[in-house]
Amino acid sequence: MKVVIAIDSFKGSMSSMEAGNAAKAGIERVCSADIVVKPLADGGEGTTEALVEGLGGEYVSIEVTGPLGDKTNARYGILGDKKTAVLEMAQASGIILVKREELNPSKATTYGVGEMILDAVKRGCREFIIGIGGSATSEGGIGMLQALGYEFTDSDCSPIRSGIQDLDKIASIVAKNVPEELKECHFNIACDVKNPLCGENGAVYVFGPQKGVKEEEKQPFDEKMKHFADKTQEFTGIDHRMAEGAGAAGGLGFAFLSYLPNVELKSGIDIVLDAIQLEQEVKNADIVLTGEGRLDFQTAMGKVPVGVAKLAKKYSAKVLAFAGGVTKDAGECNSAGIDAFFPIVRGITTLDEAMITENAKENMILSVEQVFRVINLYI
Repeated sequence: MKVVIAIDSFKGSMSSMEAGNAAKAGIERVCSADIVVKPLADGGEGTTEALVEGLGGEYVSIEVTGPLGDKTNARYGILGDKKTAVLEMAQASGIILVKREELNPSKATTYGVGEMILDAVKRGCREFIIGIGGSATSEGGIGMLQALGYEFTDSDCSPIRSGIQDLDKIASIVAKNVPEELKECHFNIACDVKNPLCGENGAVYVFGPQKGVKEEEKQPFDEKMKHFADKTQEFTGIDHRMAEGAGAAGGLGFAFLSYLPNVELKSGIDIVLDAIQLEQEVKNADIVLTGEGRLDFQTAMGKVPVGVAKLAKKYSAKVLAFAGGVTKDAGECNSAGIDAFFPIVRGITTLDEAMITENAKENMILSVEQVFRVINLYI
């Protein structure tokens, strides 16, 4: 019997690999099986940790420019092949780095994201997996581009300032200082947002308010973004402003599509499943284990465990899911490809107690063990 385990992290409790290895230990208490444990994430927070831990990588910590121009420490991963970098833009330009009362969309910049990319390129990376959720920015990714060597100047040939404030002043764009190595790079951008760059469904109107954009600023800021898109089209000869995902992360998706080579904006879970080569393992699997901290009807709407289940069902594998908690409406997961699911909490406890890592691991081991005792009766 072959069992493939791919469980999302139980946030605040177990990492993806800790949960997976605990499930493996539960199976091994019962039967001898060919067990494969894979890391899992959705392309957002925790993706770097999951892939570095699961694919034998290492962490790199560097000082970069934060969203408001101050210095901040950012961490990214380089996988075991020494060629693939895993970045989360929120490490450099995330809204979590800014106090709510200090949000400043006029000046907030993605410059630090460009610094992270350059650092990885200098270390030999040419493949990139980049999650772009959780930004504090609304500047079309121009900060990242400036860090990468693109020069944006006004009619007086002066560099424009950071943020969205000067996007409407761009008169010329020069790429002479962009490293040639970028042409060798391939970028997989984890993006589950479909919004375009401009307009009422665009970056400023839809996502701007959570980053500090006031109602009266929406229209003028969107006009600035349109000017940036116009000048970009003049420079590149291509217009990506209406592309799906162009408006992600305050327009960072647009910057990737317009200025960088070999870019793909894809669902985060699809990128991760490709990176861990899960399909190769489930082709001949009998049972696939997945799960996350909490299973509910939203899980069935396309979250990580369902992405795993759909892949498993392609090869007719049985799918079992384990979760810290299960809601009454979690039955929707059954129609989404999860054959059966189980909560791992074994008795009355507080949430804090249940989330202690050692407790969570033990609960996972014991729960999986009992399920496989039943399975073992029929094999």
